[in-house]
Amino acid sequence: MRGPHNIWRLIRTGATLERSGAMNVVLDAFDAPKPLRFVAHALGKPFRWLGYRGDPAMPPATRAITALGPAYIKFGQVLSTRPDVVGDSLATQLRVLQDQLPPFPLEIARAEVEKELGQPLATMFSEFSEPIAAASIAQVHHARLAATGQEVAVKVLRPGIERAFRKDIDAFYLAAQMIERLAPGARRLRPMDVIAHFDGVVQGELDLRLESAAASEFAANTADDPGFAVPEIVWSLSSRRVMTLGWAEGVPLGDNAAIDAAGHDRVALSERVLRLFLQHALRDGYFHADMHQGNLKVAPNGDIIAYDFGIMGHIDEYTRRVYAEILYGFIRRDYHRVAEVHFAAGYVPPDRDVDEFARALRAVGEPIFGRDASRISMGRLLAYLFEVTERFGMQTRTELILLQRTMVVVEGVARSLNPNMNIWHVARPVVEDYIKKSIGPRALMNDLARTARVMARFGPRLPGMVEAALMREAGPPPPPVRRRRRWPLLVLATMLALLIGAAAGFGIAQVT
Repeated sequence: MRGPHNIWRLIRTGATLERSGAMNVVLDAFDAPKPLRFVAHALGKPFRWLGYRGDPAMPPATRAITALGPAYIKFGQVLSTRPDVVGDSLATQLRVLQDQLPPFPLEIARAEVEKELGQPLATMFSEFSEPIAAASIAQVHHARLAATGQEVAVKVLRPGIERAFRKDIDAFYLAAQMIERLAPGARRLRPMDVIAHFDGVVQGELDLRLESAAASEFAANTADDPGFAVPEIVWSLSSRRVMTLGWAEGVPLGDNAAIDAAGHDRVALSERVLRLFLQHALRDGYFHADMHQGNLKVAPNGDIIAYDFGIMGHIDEYTRRVYAEILYGFIRRDYHRVAEVHFAAGYVPPDRDVDEFARALRAVGEPIFGRDASRISMGRLLAYLFEVTERFGMQTRTELILLQRTMVVVEGVARSLNPNMNIWHVARPVVEDYIKKSIGPRALMNDLARTARVMARFGPRLPGMVEAALMREAGPPPPPVRRRRRWPLLVLATMLALLIGAAAGFGIAQVT
């Protein structure tokens, strides 16, 4: 479906922003310069009549985004957590995108559940409510199991959602192609790779069997985390388009008034949500990658409850060590070490100057230390970070997109609970604990032990592999005079493999 015909979709995007009155709202939120405002209006106003009308009862930005479709709604959900970037007014408008979108009729939901699970609804559920929450991809119903009386939540995909997402993503691919061709300087951001990554994430989110599996794995990883809970999946009543899980009773994390009325400590909650995310990302390498307020509740006992596991992030151990060292360097204000890590990991081209890059990082970090979050302009900080990446030729790391995006969202959630929180102070204990366990002598010994276990499985094959490699290098061997003794080669191969494996496992982490 990708092709020039998607230009129509992009034109209608600009036209919808103009028709709904959202164009000025968005430009004002990002403090767009006059030249950009002129170009945006010049491209949008002539086609205003082509824009989607949307719901006039909604605020302009929300009206435009909901009219444009689910992919745009996903982007709006991220912005809704960043009042420091888009302003309090726009963030409040966009918050309805998290779980307050118009639902589809109850009759359609009931028919979809019966079709997917292959049973009459009454035999599965003694109660099945009207939609209690509706988001971009699915809606949720409160129900009760007929067999046990257990309260559950039933998630049902929107009808036709697969086709709607496909249409949006195809237009995004075209936009990425245009950016790469018309703006060569933006190629380092790898827009096509970014869209391809987003495409893969969305396809996984549209299969609720994968979400059920993700929720189950996440629950197992976090079972011992104090102050955190994940509802249990009811596998017998879950399928590709329907998911049933335990009911989560609690106050929405985005409702500060309700949190205060319930007697919860918002400062403690803000710190816990950030620390939990860092623990999951660094300790497990598997984290909830859609942690906006619409997917989090506070239980009556004060636990943070997470749900909606359609987007999960995974990072390997090497990348976790890189990420931890970068965070730790910023926390310690050791910008030269942060720069060295970037170079060692290949994030910055080797022909650039490491000292100059360290000074640029200092200009990023120093203004935010010793200041609470309410006095930091995240919009200006992100703009300067973009300038730094462009100046030093840093390319987008697709394996870190979800991690970086989720960090932005979680920080926004934490700041909405406590605008004065010190992000670095909260993150320091988690990062330091990971550094102690994963970087240094103890980590090296663990890497060697894991390497030895792997080598034990392949040890019997190593002598032949080494000999074959040596023979290819030396050419045909002379006629054998006597049988070659193989044990020295086995010892040599094993030692080399252990050293190489340990170095690879140890990564770039060199504690200085």
